[in-house]
Amino acid sequence: MKADHYMLPCINKQILGIECPGCGMQRAIALIFEGDFIGAFHMYPAIYPLVLFFASLLADKLWEKSKLSNVSWILAAISVVFILGNYMLKFI
Repeated sequence: MKADHYMLPCINKQILGIECPGCGMQRAIALIFEGDFIGAFHMYPAIYPLVLFFASLLADKLWEKSKLSNVSWILAAISVVFILGNYMLKFI
């Protein structure tokens, strides 16, 4: 991967030796920009719920009178479930 040279290291992994819940997100974003959508999901499964969540937040700010805030809460909950589920699977 070309972007590996510019990625920030995980401080949690360097100090404690344990990956944090966000480990893999930078590489997943880089894989999306490279067009490897399946690889991005395998690297960090929460990437797509997070992308949808941030897109809904942006849309909610652009169109304030819309009902997107409920969608944002649902996508936030789904993102948390994916992040915690992925984090727990790393220890199994």
